[in-house]
Amino acid sequence: MDPTGTNENESAELVLAPDLRHLSPEQFSTLGVSQIAYVKPVLLNGARAYAIHGADGSPMAVAGDEQVAIAAIEQHEMVAAYVH
Repeated sequence: MDPTGTNENESAELVLAPDLRHLSPEQFSTLGVSQIAYVKPVLLNGARAYAIHGADGSPMAVAGDEQVAIAAIEQHEMVAAYVH
């Protein structure tokens, strides 16, 4: 292990954030699509439910419980965000 506490055999991974000012409308519309899903409370057949949508707004699923919706998102290695 080196003085910084990292293993010398591990390769450092550099992650660069895109410069949002230079994205095309098409690129911007797909930003976060595979990482973020939105949970929105809805009425379904007169009962409260929770719709799950992709970052691009595409419907993905409906759950009867908010915690179930969040668990489904996390199970697919995505981050849940709320729409109110």
